[in-house]
Amino acid sequence: MRLFHCTHCGSLVFFDSSECLGCGSALAFDPDRLEMMALQPAADDPTLWERLNDVPGASPTAGTAPAPVDASAPPADAAPRYRMCANREAHNACNFAIPCDAGAPAAAPMDAAPADAVGDAAAAPAADAAPMLCVSCQQTRILPDLSDPNNVRRWTNIEIAKRRLYYSLAQLDIAQIEGEAGPVYEFKADTPEAPVMTGHDAGVITLNVAEADDDERTRRRIELGEPYRTLLGHLRHESGHYYWDVLVLRGGHVDAYRAVFGDERADYGEALKAHYASAPHTGWQNDFISDYATSHPWEDWAETWAHYLHMVDLLETAQSYRTEVAIPGPLGEPRYAMVNPFGQPVPDFDAMMEAWVPLTLLLNSLNRSLGQLDAYPFAMGVGVKEKLRFVHSLVHGQLTPVPVQPPEQVQQQPAPTEAPPLADAPAPVDAAGMAAPAPVAAGGPVPAPALQGTAPVAAAQPNDGPVVTEPMDAPVAEGAPLAPEPAIQK
Repeated sequence: MRLFHCTHCGSLVFFDSSECLGCGSALAFDPDRLEMMALQPAADDPTLWERLNDVPGASPTAGTAPAPVDASAPPADAAPRYRMCANREAHNACNFAIPCDAGAPAAAPMDAAPADAVGDAAAAPAADAAPMLCVSCQQTRILPDLSDPNNVRRWTNIEIAKRRLYYSLAQLDIAQIEGEAGPVYEFKADTPEAPVMTGHDAGVITLNVAEADDDERTRRRIELGEPYRTLLGHLRHESGHYYWDVLVLRGGHVDAYRAVFGDERADYGEALKAHYASAPHTGWQNDFISDYATSHPWEDWAETWAHYLHMVDLLETAQSYRTEVAIPGPLGEPRYAMVNPFGQPVPDFDAMMEAWVPLTLLLNSLNRSLGQLDAYPFAMGVGVKEKLRFVHSLVHGQLTPVPVQPPEQVQQQPAPTEAPPLADAPAPVDAAGMAAPAPVAAGGPVPAPALQGTAPVAAAQPNDGPVVTEPMDAPVAEGAPLAPEPAIQK
């Protein structure tokens, strides 16, 4: 994440800031321009905010087409106007602003209608009275029970991570893709009757809010033998499954993907069973970014996708601070300047990698100096770098798509009835039922694995957003394999 400055006084501020410590101005992030801005209440409307631009060069981007003249509207040269996201006003849980011509009205709370009417009969309040949500909060459609203060804290921390993900995707110009409705998020809490499994299903990313508790997340990381587990890592990984469907499958890049990652038509349930049954694994480090990436080509893709997002975020941070790393040695002292991964023209992948390696060496050395674990506990082999190169080329439109052929014949893959016991590996915390993969077209691609069959989730509530649906209540499919929950976190 790059550095930001208050547009009123020029003080250093950060992506999550909501108030400038230098001048006391209210701060909000403009998701259209991807920048922080100082705001002041509008004199003629207390529900609106105007941008403060006292710092030279802080004026908003010009070049937009002129709007029709409205006598009741502010003068054309007036500062841009915004609304604060309703989740900021109600819970102090968001710092994204809403341009006056954007946003979406909130839907009715779940308790505004009988439980069996949620999503169908629950009417939204009038648009002029409805609170408005920012572009990021609109993507969250199910929240945990916010009458529990712990859930408010968990949800707030998850939304912080989600906004960081949104920023990176927006910088890559893929946060919202024309013709695609997702991604959509559901943040749910376990109940005795309904454990929640983190995963992705047809554009919906589900996250167990327990992952927002540091002690619980650390316990799961240790039990699963993982070097790294964070909220942002979870969301980046699950977004990878969504973007596989969008950019690889529907984007016409399946053949190129298979040449790098392998054939995703391999039975997903069987692959996970075999992966957990054969733990621990060795000899994977040259071609895979993590142990879990070895389980199936879909997971290899999602782990690599998440890692690419790690890369561009950290490189942007380092370049924003004008970092330059020198590695003295007996034969000289090579110096490495950082690369802005979002710069124009698109940076060369090899230049990014040349900066990445010394940067992570410095990062881990600083952590060790403070007695902390390595912030970057990974090593990149040749095979891993080529997979990251594929992701880089894909997101920047450097690959030639191949038209997706319609399937000629559909066949159902057989589903095993149960998972074998794990060998020398602790069981994942959230063991849950996993249905067989979707029907496979003979010789054709299949969509990424779906999160299936969770039981009804008690005390969930819809987000104050434009979409409200009932919690998933489909039972686990008859004969579906009972596989451990994958360690979906990198």
